[in-house]
Amino acid sequence: MNRLTRITAILIQLQSKKVITAQEIANRFEVSLRTIYRDIKTLQDAGVPIGSENGVGYFIVDGYTLPPVSFTEEEANALIVAEKVVLNQGDTSLQQEFNSLLLKIKSILRSSQKEDLSLLDKRVSSSFLVNSVPSDSLTHIQKSIAKNQVMEIRYRAIQTNNITQRKIEPLALYYTSKAWVVIAYCQLRKGFREFRLDRILQYKTLLEKPQFTDDFNLQDYHSQIS
Repeated sequence: MNRLTRITAILIQLQSKKVITAQEIANRFEVSLRTIYRDIKTLQDAGVPIGSENGVGYFIVDGYTLPPVSFTEEEANALIVAEKVVLNQGDTSLQQEFNSLLLKIKSILRSSQKEDLSLLDKRVSSSFLVNSVPSDSLTHIQKSIAKNQVMEIRYRAIQTNNITQRKIEPLALYYTSKAWVVIAYCQLRKGFREFRLDRILQYKTLLEKPQFTDDFNLQDYHSQIS
């Protein structure tokens, strides 16, 4: 990768997160920290408003926007694979949001790229064995996790089919071979519980402060229960 391409990619990476460390950028491009410092200085000298905070990282000052992004052929092709995976995962809310995103992305592709994607779309499948169970709450639960919100749900238990009303604090999500699962702090049980999204009958977000205020690490959680 030449330097100009790397600097452009660094600018896009800086806009992808609120704050990013020089080490994260260096790891991505497999270059030294000194090289990244030099590239950041080049962007700053070119007028890009990049701020920094010692011990935290770099950030783009609010209000700065990039010119329209272009995609390589390989990046455009990756969209098709991602689309097939999303369509096969069962949650309709995620499918709707991804389709909306994909339309926006496709609208800025070149005509030749659109033709290639159309052909590729007919010849890629994530699986012919669709075992996913349907759900429709994934995007709402994602939002609750991001904003640290409390949700109230009606839930049908897998083993007993009993229906309970619960207040949960969504903490993380993962996908099994057929269903999405939310890991949450359950106010009814006073501890962590897992809820399959296809078993959630009703849900709503509440204007309440969460009871669970500790840090939650998904990797640590899985290592403890495995």
